[in-house]
Amino acid sequence: MAELDRTLALGIKGYAWLPDLRRRAGGAPVHMRVLGQPTLGICGIDAAEFFYGEGNLERHTALPHPVVASLFGEGAVHTLDGEAHRTRKALFVSLLLGDGIDAVAKLAGEEFGRAAESWRGGQAVVLFDEAARAIARAVARWTGVTVRDDEVDGLAADMVALVDGFGTLGPRHWRALAARRRRERWLAGLISRVRREPADAAADTALARVAHFRDEDGLLDPRTAAVELLNIIRPATAVAWLVAYAEHALDRRPRYRAALRTGDEEFTTAFAHEVRRFYPFTPFLGGRASRDLVFRGERVPRGTLVLLDVYGQHHDPALWPDPYDFRPERFAGRTIGEFDLIPQGGGDPRTGHRCPGEKITMAVLGTLAQRLAWLDHYLPPQDLSIDLSRMPARVASGVRLVVP
Repeated sequence: MAELDRTLALGIKGYAWLPDLRRRAGGAPVHMRVLGQPTLGICGIDAAEFFYGEGNLERHTALPHPVVASLFGEGAVHTLDGEAHRTRKALFVSLLLGDGIDAVAKLAGEEFGRAAESWRGGQAVVLFDEAARAIARAVARWTGVTVRDDEVDGLAADMVALVDGFGTLGPRHWRALAARRRRERWLAGLISRVRREPADAAADTALARVAHFRDEDGLLDPRTAAVELLNIIRPATAVAWLVAYAEHALDRRPRYRAALRTGDEEFTTAFAHEVRRFYPFTPFLGGRASRDLVFRGERVPRGTLVLLDVYGQHHDPALWPDPYDFRPERFAGRTIGEFDLIPQGGGDPRTGHRCPGEKITMAVLGTLAQRLAWLDHYLPPQDLSIDLSRMPARVASGVRLVVP
C-alpha cells in the first residue's frame, strides 16, 4: 500500500501532527510521505540517539529551503555536515560556552530591569515585545555590534520575524525573508569594515571573531559571516518566546514566584527546564539518512527523511509522569541525559548538532524569570491561549502586563 502524503495535515495540526500519527501507530515509527518524500517519524531516547548517531543522518539536504532561507540562512552551520560542520561549530562553541554565558545573562537582566522601570505607572506593555527588545539590545552589546537607541525596535522586530516565519509560507515567511535580507546586508557591511579597520571591534567580541574566522577555504565571504553572526543574535532574541511562556506559567501557578524570588539557582534552573519542556517551540527536527539504516527493526533506506518528534518526546508519560502538568520539581535532583530533554537538539553541543547556545538560553531565561517574579505587576483581561496549530506557537496576547 502506498504511503500517504501528510504534508497538508502538518499545516493544519501543527505540534499535534506527529504525536497523533505516532499514537495511531501504537507508538511505532511512522512511515509516510512529506512533500512527496519518503519519511519516517520517530520519538524517544533511543530515537534521539539514532538521530544524532555519527554518520547516520545528514542535514544539508534535509532542511526545507524555506526554513534555511528564513530561519538559518544560506550556508549556515546548521546546513553543514562532517568536517565542515565540526570546523564551523568550533567557532560557536568558543563563543557561546564559557564566560559568554554569564555575560549575556547579566546584560539581559540589566536591559530588562531598565525597561521595567519605564513601565511603572503607565499603560499595559506586551511582555513578548519588551523581552525581545531587551534581549536584542543585550546580545548586540555582547557581540560588539553597535545599535543606536532608535534602531533597537527594528533589530528586535527583525530577529522575531526570522523565527516567526519558519513554520509558514504566507506573510510571516515573507516578512522573515525581508528581515533576513536587511540584516545580512547590515552585518556584512560591518564585517567588511572590521576586516578593513580591525580597531573598529575589540578582538574578543563575536563580531571580530566571526569577521576573522577561517575555515579550510579561508575567510568566510561577508554574507556567510553575516549569516553566522545572525545565528548568535537571532536565537538569543528568540528567548522572548520562553519569557512570555514563563509569565504564562507564573500566572497559572503563582506559588512558583516565591521560589524564584529566593534566588535559588537549582530551582531557577529546574523552572527554566520545565518551561522549555512544557511549552511548544520546536515541533520536530529533521535529517536525511546518509546510508541504509535500521531503527527498531524498521528499514530506513538511504535518502529517507527522518523526523524526530521533539514536542511528542517532551510530553511522553514514559519519560515525564503527568507530562501536561507544569511541575519544575520534576527536575529537582534529576540528571538530564543528552537525549531526553532536547528542545535545542541532542548529544554533545561541542561536537554534534546540539545548539551550543543552549546554556545561554537557560541563563537568560532564568535571569528574566527571576526578574518577573520580583516585578510588582498584574495581568489585565486578555487572550492567553496558545494555538498549537501555529508554528512557532506563542501566547495570543503576547502577555500584556501592567506595572502600577
